[in-house]
Amino acid sequence: MELCVALDLPTKEENLALVEKIKEYDVWLKVGLRSYIRDGEEFLKEIKKINPDFKIFLDLKLYDIPNTMADAAESIMGLGVDMFNVHASAGRRAMRSVMQRLEKYEKRPLVLAVTALTSFTEDEFRAVYEKDIAPKADQFAKDAQESGLDGVVCSAYESASIKNITSKEFMTLTPGIRPFGEDSGDQKRVADVVFAQEQLVDFIVVGRPIYQAQNPAEIVSKILSLI
Repeated sequence: MELCVALDLPTKEENLALVEKIKEYDVWLKVGLRSYIRDGEEFLKEIKKINPDFKIFLDLKLYDIPNTMADAAESIMGLGVDMFNVHASAGRRAMRSVMQRLEKYEKRPLVLAVTALTSFTEDEFRAVYEKDIAPKADQFAKDAQESGLDGVVCSAYESASIKNITSKEFMTLTPGIRPFGEDSGDQKRVADVVFAQEQLVDFIVVGRPIYQAQNPAEIVSKILSLI
């Protein structure tokens, strides 16, 4: 299991200050929609200046028509990131288009598909997708695997089932991790590190418990000692 630290602070300067504090640790860094729209490619370069060995997960959740998603994926290739994601609900054709576009590259980022956002409750999810979360997440994961993707974004509660119907090598990344029982905030399906390990999760994403701490490096160290 690997730790991915979410860079979700209000300004680029605050995010970079956080990166400086944890630069000695072997972790992934998640750059989400707000940070990337606000700070762009230059932000990614500044992260690498602090520590070239940081791996970057660009969390933009691409969702559009197949050709536009493939175009966007090819543009992401030029950013030097190590992982990005798309929405599984864009469909198999869109996911296949993304992977086919990346075939010509000798080395590409990991590509994951978002199944069910961890902010959804069961009722909210059912109102949109007309299915319960668990079976629909399984279906989305199977679609992603058969479309050639490397894994999915899901909650820890869906991870083991997804591994069972795909393969142990098919990766799961779980947001909403509260390592020491912290408040769940706007996330609904949260879990701690031990539960995520039991559910065979490959990547855990931790944001607030790290960047809201007085000593973020100490929290990162504690999480890494658990995994």
